[in-house]
Amino acid sequence: MEKAFDFLKENKDVAFGTVDNGRPNLRVFQVMLIKGHTLYFATSPRKEVYRQLTENPAVEILGMKGNISVRMSGDVCFDVSVAIQKEIYDNNSILSDLYPSYDAMVYCRLDVKSIDYYDLTPRPPRLEHYDL
Repeated sequence: MEKAFDFLKENKDVAFGTVDNGRPNLRVFQVMLIKGHTLYFATSPRKEVYRQLTENPAVEILGMKGNISVRMSGDVCFDVSVAIQKEIYDNNSILSDLYPSYDAMVYCRLDVKSIDYYDLTPRPPRLEHYDL
Protein backbone atom coordinates (compact mmCIF):
# COMPACT_ATOMS: atom_id res chain seq x y z
CA MET A 1 0.00 0.00 0.00
CA GLU A 2 2.81 2.43 0.81
CA LYS A 3 4.19 2.02 -2.70
CA ALA A 4 0.98 3.62 -4.02
CA PHE A 5 1.62 6.74 -1.92
CA ASP A 6 5.30 6.71 -2.89
CA PHE A 7 4.25 6.57 -6.54
CA LEU A 8 2.10 9.70 -6.11
CA LYS A 9 4.94 11.51 -4.36
CA GLU A 10 6.97 11.03 -7.53
CA ASN A 11 4.10 11.42 -10.02
CA LYS A 12 2.03 14.32 -8.72
CA ASP A 13 -0.14 15.00 -11.77
CA VAL A 14 -3.37 13.01 -11.56
CA ALA A 15 -6.77 12.85 -13.17
CA PHE A 16 -9.12 14.25 -10.52
CA GLY A 17 -12.70 13.07 -10.81
CA THR A 18 -15.70 14.76 -9.22
CA VAL A 19 -19.45 14.48 -9.66
CA ASP A 20 -21.49 17.29 -11.23
CA ASN A 21 -25.26 16.87 -11.45
CA GLY A 22 -24.87 13.10 -11.26
CA ARG A 23 -22.27 13.00 -14.05
CA PRO A 24 -18.52 12.38 -13.82
CA ASN A 25 -16.23 15.36 -14.36
CA LEU A 26 -12.45 15.03 -14.81
CA ARG A 27 -9.57 17.45 -14.85
CA VAL A 28 -5.83 17.26 -14.22
CA PHE A 29 -4.81 18.22 -10.70
CA GLN A 30 -1.53 18.11 -8.84
CA VAL A 31 -1.14 16.37 -5.51
CA MET A 32 0.26 19.20 -3.41
CA LEU A 33 1.21 17.27 -0.28
CA ILE A 34 0.96 13.77 1.15
CA LYS A 35 0.96 13.14 4.89
CA GLY A 36 0.32 9.58 5.94
CA HIS A 37 -2.71 8.38 4.01
CA THR A 38 -3.99 11.89 3.34
CA LEU A 39 -3.59 13.76 0.06
CA TYR A 40 -3.85 17.55 -0.12
CA PHE A 41 -5.02 19.66 -3.04
CA ALA A 42 -5.54 23.38 -3.70
CA THR A 43 -7.79 25.29 -6.07
CA SER A 44 -9.52 28.59 -6.59
CA PRO A 45 -12.82 29.18 -4.80
CA ARG A 46 -14.12 30.55 -8.12
CA LYS A 47 -13.64 27.31 -10.07
CA GLU A 48 -16.39 24.83 -10.85
CA VAL A 49 -14.43 22.08 -9.13
CA TYR A 50 -14.83 23.90 -5.81
CA ARG A 51 -18.60 24.12 -6.27
CA GLN A 52 -18.73 20.46 -7.26
CA LEU A 53 -16.77 19.40 -4.19
CA THR A 54 -18.96 21.41 -1.82
CA GLU A 55 -22.07 19.81 -3.34
CA ASN A 56 -20.66 16.27 -3.44
CA PRO A 57 -17.31 15.53 -1.75
CA ALA A 58 -16.81 12.15 -3.49
CA VAL A 59 -13.49 12.09 -5.38
CA GLU A 60 -11.49 9.57 -7.35
CA ILE A 61 -7.97 10.22 -8.60
CA LEU A 62 -5.85 8.30 -11.09
CA GLY A 63 -2.13 8.63 -11.66
CA MET A 64 -0.22 6.69 -14.31
CA LYS A 65 3.32 6.39 -15.54
CA GLY A 66 4.69 3.59 -17.67
CA ASN A 67 3.16 0.29 -16.60
CA ILE A 68 2.00 1.51 -13.19
CA SER A 69 -1.33 3.13 -12.35
CA VAL A 70 -2.65 4.17 -8.96
CA ARG A 71 -6.29 4.93 -8.26
CA MET A 72 -7.50 6.30 -4.95
CA SER A 73 -10.93 7.36 -3.76
CA GLY A 74 -12.68 8.88 -0.78
CA ASP A 75 -14.39 12.07 0.29
CA VAL A 76 -12.66 15.45 0.51
CA CYS A 77 -13.07 17.96 3.28
CA PHE A 78 -11.94 21.56 3.48
CA ASP A 79 -10.77 21.35 7.09
CA VAL A 80 -7.08 22.10 6.42
CA SER A 81 -5.01 23.96 9.00
CA VAL A 82 -3.44 27.31 8.15
CA ALA A 83 -0.02 25.77 8.82
CA ILE A 84 -0.58 23.11 6.13
CA GLN A 85 -2.06 25.71 3.75
CA LYS A 86 1.11 27.79 4.09
CA GLU A 87 3.32 24.71 3.72
CA ILE A 88 1.55 23.79 0.48
CA TYR A 89 1.73 27.32 -0.91
CA ASP A 90 5.37 27.84 0.08
CA ASN A 91 6.55 24.51 -1.36
CA ASN A 92 4.75 24.56 -4.71
CA SER A 93 6.18 27.36 -6.85
CA ILE A 94 3.41 27.13 -9.45
CA LEU A 95 0.93 28.41 -6.87
CA SER A 96 2.72 31.72 -6.34
CA ASP A 97 2.70 32.20 -10.12
CA LEU A 98 -1.10 31.83 -10.13
CA TYR A 99 -2.24 33.26 -6.80
CA PRO A 100 -1.01 36.33 -4.87
CA SER A 101 -1.01 34.62 -1.45
CA TYR A 102 -1.83 31.36 0.25
CA ASP A 103 -5.21 32.63 1.43
CA ALA A 104 -6.44 33.38 -2.10
CA MET A 105 -7.06 29.65 -2.49
CA VAL A 106 -9.07 26.88 -0.91
CA TYR A 107 -7.42 23.69 0.27
CA CYS A 108 -8.91 20.26 0.68
CA ARG A 109 -7.73 16.95 1.92
CA LEU A 110 -8.62 13.50 0.70
CA ASP A 111 -8.58 10.90 3.44
CA VAL A 112 -8.06 7.89 1.19
CA LYS A 113 -10.57 5.07 1.68
CA SER A 114 -9.74 2.83 -1.30
CA ILE A 115 -6.56 2.16 -3.32
CA ASP A 116 -5.88 0.18 -6.47
CA TYR A 117 -2.24 -0.31 -7.41
CA TYR A 118 -1.98 -1.84 -10.87
CA ASP A 119 1.30 -3.01 -12.41
CA LEU A 120 1.29 -4.27 -16.00
CA THR A 121 4.97 -5.30 -15.89
CA PRO A 122 4.74 -8.83 -14.45
CA ARG A 123 2.95 -11.64 -16.21
CA PRO A 124 0.20 -11.92 -15.29
CA PRO A 125 -0.24 -8.23 -14.40
CA ARG A 126 -0.67 -7.51 -10.70
CA LEU A 127 -3.58 -5.65 -9.11
CA GLU A 128 -3.40 -4.87 -5.41
CA HIS A 129 -6.55 -3.47 -3.79
CA TYR A 130 -6.68 -1.90 -0.32
CA ASP A 131 -9.63 -0.62 1.70
CA LEU A 132 -8.64 1.70 4.52
